[in-house]
Amino acid sequence: MGLFDDLSRFLENRLEEFLRNNPHLELEALLEQLREQEEDTLKLIADLQLQEKRSQDDILATAQEIQRWHIRVQKAKDAGRQDLVTAASEREAALLREGNQRWGHMQGLKERINQSQELLRKIQQRRQEVQAKAAEAQTVRAKAQTQQRLETNAWWSQTSSSSSNFDDLEEKFRRWETQDELEQMKRNMGK
Repeated sequence: MGLFDDLSRFLENRLEEFLRNNPHLELEALLEQLREQEEDTLKLIADLQLQEKRSQDDILATAQEIQRWHIRVQKAKDAGRQDLVTAASEREAALLREGNQRWGHMQGLKERINQSQELLRKIQQRRQEVQAKAAEAQTVRAKAQTQQRLETNAWWSQTSSSSSNFDDLEEKFRRWETQDELEQMKRNMGK
């Protein structure tokens, strides 16, 4: 296991070093991570909202059931059927407890939805910040590349103008040497 841990640590360190040396890639990786978190949070919110809808439906069904048993309790009281009144009242009370539990569960779901929506808002805000930094880094990189190209072109143009200066100098020397040789020949012929 030690070898795998060492290898894993080594690879993580190399990746961190690579990302530090290439900050634009680190920003892209962070953006991808934020996109995934946003997607997961949206799925969670949709799932919680579905659960909330089911919970509301269950509460409504329970409320209708409570109402039905309340009417039955009243009917049994009116008919003087105490044996049914007691059993129906117990059923109504059990349904009320169940309804309260379902209500509490729904309130918990609403709270989780609110928390998830707040998290989503923070993720989206963070993603916008990182996108702005990535755009800024891209602009800086583009300017640096443009500057480097300009410097390279300037160097090449200096080199080529230097070589053209050398060519001019070469030409001057050839003319002078040719002129000198002609004068030397004239002197030699004049002797």
